[in-house]
Amino acid sequence: MAAVRAGAASDVGRVRRRNEDSALVADGVFAVADGMGGHAAGDIASEIAVEALRRLADRAGRTPQDVHDEIARANNDILASAAEHPVRTGMGTTLTGISLVLDDGVERWAVFNVGDSRVYRFAGGVLTQLTIDHTAPESVTRRRGVITRALGTRPAPDADLWVMSPVPGERFVVCSDGLSLELTDDEIADVLRSEPAAQAAADLLVRRAVLAGGRDNVTAVVVDHLTTTGVDTGSFTRGAHAAPEDEDTDPGIVDHRGIDTDPLGIPAGP
Repeated sequence: MAAVRAGAASDVGRVRRRNEDSALVADGVFAVADGMGGHAAGDIASEIAVEALRRLADRAGRTPQDVHDEIARANNDILASAAEHPVRTGMGTTLTGISLVLDDGVERWAVFNVGDSRVYRFAGGVLTQLTIDHTAPESVTRRRGVITRALGTRPAPDADLWVMSPVPGERFVVCSDGLSLELTDDEIADVLRSEPAAQAAADLLVRRAVLAGGRDNVTAVVVDHLTTTGVDTGSFTRGAHAAPEDEDTDPGIVDHRGIDTDPLGIPAGP
């Protein structure tokens, strides 16, 4: 498996009362989910989504199809939870991230996304947004758009999934839109350029987003593809503005978006 080191941080921000973001840093699987629904339990929806992906971390030889299937299962799990607990009706979440997978026996990154959370890649000093925001076209000129795809819907959303070759030295940022709402691409790149440690970079990204306005929950996972061997899945921290732990349903879940497409809609790597 490619050698990686990751760190994650999250903050409730300066406006919201609850942190509805969840993040996952596991064995080769890194994700962020941004819950929606407020009183309809958006925080629970995001937790269910990352728990579905946590199952991938225990699966040896996982493939792009496995990632695709777990995203679909997460949607079903959210709907089932809402059916069992009517107070959760209408809850939903974005889900985005990266996972190491085997594609025709070759190790690659699977980049996946539903909603407007994002995955960025930083390599050669250049920051590139890998995912596409699922927002209504008429809202593209706004800083925030109306989300057109989310987990917790029927029919199930069509998740984007790209497959790409790993390159030692690259960095990824997986984040909720609370980060991209407050920081420009240049500001994100400046942090990644100045902070070589994954955890320190995640902490600084979240802190700067909160200082810039913190109008939403902010969560960032930074993943470094090392040039040395060994895996360190890193840690998770909450910022100074985080909601009290008793407001989170289960903070332990937060331990911690040139391709050919096959009939499943899963792009194949080069």
